[in-house]
Amino acid sequence: MTRIRLNVNGKDCTVDVAPGTFLLELLRDDLQLTGAKMCCVEGECGACTVILDDKSVNSCLVLAGEAEGARISTVEGLADGGLHPLQDAFLDNAAAQCGFCIPGQLMAAQALLKRNSDPTRSEVREALAGNLCRCGGYEQITDAVLDAAKAAT
Repeated sequence: MTRIRLNVNGKDCTVDVAPGTFLLELLRDDLQLTGAKMCCVEGECGACTVILDDKSVNSCLVLAGEAEGARISTVEGLADGGLHPLQDAFLDNAAAQCGFCIPGQLMAAQALLKRNSDPTRSEVREALAGNLCRCGGYEQITDAVLDAAKAAT
């Protein structure tokens, strides 16, 4: 076992992990943060997207040990007491259909808006390209991200 320290959703924590444990497993199994979904486990679907030191990553591809000292944000940490503006925009635009992909979509969108507060439609699509939606709500999701960006300015 290896002891790692990290900051998850603004809280410092120390976790003992076995070699070969992925960040997704640490979040879901050890920290009980189940918003990031275990789906393809190949980095293809984006359902496990979290923000690692300001960059959106597929947590199924990041070894937990690589997160030593990192700041991690999950969908559980997005809102503080109420819905985050991105979550409101997703609801207002009916962007959350079955909901399975939404945590990953939200986190990829949050990473985009932190580095670019006024993205174009094309930039939103590019930032979310690694997040698959089986329901096909891509237009609503794109609209939601653009609305959240407008609301923040």
